[in-house]
Order: sequence, then C-alpha cells, then structure tokens
Amino acid sequence: MANKKEKTIYSVKWLTITAMFMAMNIVMSMSIFSIPVPGGHMYLNDLIICTAAILLDPLGAFLVGGVGAFLGDLFFYPAPMFVSLVVHGLQAVVVSVCARKIMKNKKAVGAIIGVILGIVINVVGYSIGREFIYGNPGSALAKLPYQILQATTGSVLALILCYPCKLTELYRKIMKM
Repeated sequence: MANKKEKTIYSVKWLTITAMFMAMNIVMSMSIFSIPVPGGHMYLNDLIICTAAILLDPLGAFLVGGVGAFLGDLFFYPAPMFVSLVVHGLQAVVVSVCARKIMKNKKAVGAIIGVILGIVINVVGYSIGREFIYGNPGSALAKLPYQILQATTGSVLALILCYPCKLTELYRKIMKM
C-alpha cells in the first residue's frame, strides 16, 4: 500500500485540480482574454501558472505551466509554443519548489521568493525566445515592458489569491493535507 504522501499527491483530486488549472491556462491563451498592446497581446496566464505552482507540487506545476502554455499556444498561436513549454514550465517548477521548500514555517515568504524568480525566468526566457523566433532583438525589446507587466501582474494576483484570499487553506482542506 502506498504511503499517505503518495496517495495525496497523485490522487484523483490531484489529477482533477491539475487538469482544471491546465484547462484554465489553455483558455487564458485565447485572444478574447488578452489585452492588446503594441507588438501583440498581454495575457493573464501567469496568474493561473503561479497560483497552480504555489498550490501544487513541481510535477503538477510543470504540467499546468509548461504543458498548459504549450497547448494554449499550439491551439491559438503556435510560433512560441516550445518557448512557452520551457519558460513557463521552468517558471512553475521554480515557484513550486520555493513555495514548498524555502522558509517552511513561512510558506508565503517562500512563495514570494519563488514568484520573483519566476518573473525573472519569464521575462528573460521570453525575451530570448522572441529574439530567436522573430530573428531580431527589436521585437523582444518592444514587448519587454509588457512582458514585465504581464509577469508581475499575474504573480502578484496569484500571491493575493493564495494568501490574503486563503486559497492555500482551501486547497489543503480539499486535499486533506
């Protein structure tokens, strides 16, 4: 018989919550949920990715962040799908690890450290990715302020949802942690 931790992490509840967050990430990739900005659109996927990463273990966070963003791009705008897989996947894993392992008695502090690192990963990763996809640094530079705004807004909103709005407590009750 599996121990309690294994049951909790890979239970039907875990799979359902992970799939729900992944679906939300995919839906947030639609243009209808974006804000038009010069050089493209600003999306709120980081809100979903960071919220899921704070709540879920690194595997679930990667599935939501990396695979969810990859699928969203595949369905709606395929050019950056591999950039999204790597950047959002790495961002989600780093946020999840920090939220779970750093400052075990003050998980919110670990989550804050994680989302700050996640913002850096997101902004740097997408800037480099845009340069390769579009073939010039100008396109990456034009989108840079909006990438910073997008990553920061989503991360801050995720922290607000998880801690002041007590989503982490609700998640623990649902998972019976």
